[in-house]
Amino acid sequence: MSRGIPPANGTRLSVRLHRRVCLVVTEDAVLAEELLARKKLAADIAGRLSDRALLVRPQRVASVVEELIRMGHTPRVVGRAEAATN
Repeated sequence: MSRGIPPANGTRLSVRLHRRVCLVVTEDAVLAEELLARKKLAADIAGRLSDRALLVRPQRVASVVEELIRMGHTPRVVGRAEAATN
């Protein structure tokens, strides 16, 4: 949607822009639920953006990646390398 053009039904949408964030995007909604059910991971998740996308708390990227590996997943980190180590 372009800026300044209202949605077709005339309602307004609330939009929040986040910069330099880490997302965990899962294959399906069930896997996202499983991740949120783990206390250690749930503490590092700031929010759920969709049924498959989880927003990671700032400075918790490395912890989340390590926990995913411990769980047997093979996370693919995309973006700047220092984001995964800070």
